[in-house]
Amino acid sequence: MLRSLNKIIGYRLQAVDGEIGKVDDFYFEDLSWLVRYLVADTGTWLAERLVLLSPVVLGQADWETKGIPVQLTQEQIENSPPVTADLPVSRQLEAELHKYYNWVPYWQAGVPFAGTTTAVATQARIEQAADQIPGDVAQGDPHLQSVREVSGYHIYARDGEMGHVDDFIVEDESWTVRYLVIDTGNWLPGRRVLLVPSWVQKVDWSERMVYVDLQKDTIRESPLFDPSVPINRDYEQRLYDYYGRPAYWEPPRPE
Repeated sequence: MLRSLNKIIGYRLQAVDGEIGKVDDFYFEDLSWLVRYLVADTGTWLAERLVLLSPVVLGQADWETKGIPVQLTQEQIENSPPVTADLPVSRQLEAELHKYYNWVPYWQAGVPFAGTTTAVATQARIEQAADQIPGDVAQGDPHLQSVREVSGYHIYARDGEMGHVDDFIVEDESWTVRYLVIDTGNWLPGRRVLLVPSWVQKVDWSERMVYVDLQKDTIRESPLFDPSVPINRDYEQRLYDYYGRPAYWEPPRPE
């Protein structure tokens, strides 16, 4: 199913032996557009402590009770490497985190999609991944982005600015970001449209800008998006047909 990431922020997190806090944020990678971490605010349980959780340990969210099961114990989470809310997260910290939980680092070649249990690693593969950390381990991955941070970034089309990022739509099984929700703001008041992440050229932290390889008029005439209505395949098909681009569920077109 396709879900709003902003709406999931605030959901309760339930470890196998008790509640551990709430969803505070998500970090996604703007190359693969996969959610790499859920940021958990442990609240009063671990005072002022943030915890990064890979989608591999997340169960199916309960949309009625607004809760997400976590396949870890409270003790495992309590003893995990400490993190802060600052980005970018250092690769050294990521390596420590993946080693602690026995997760295959996503930067290692051949790692499956986030959210699949096959991404849990053998210890030998974890140790091997330590040699595959690119660049200075003290540096963070500039492609790791915060949903809270990027929400509000301005959208810049080929011919000018045309709104801002309002939300992200994620596939809740693979934790793949399928769409950016764009609020066209003063340019087209009250109108929201969806854009596919692969149409994004780059995300610029310093300018707080998302650059899109489309014309403003093209975006203006695209199918309207109503956040109160679930996204179905008919709507998705109309969106891709309008832009004349292959849908993510279709096999690649021959060149």
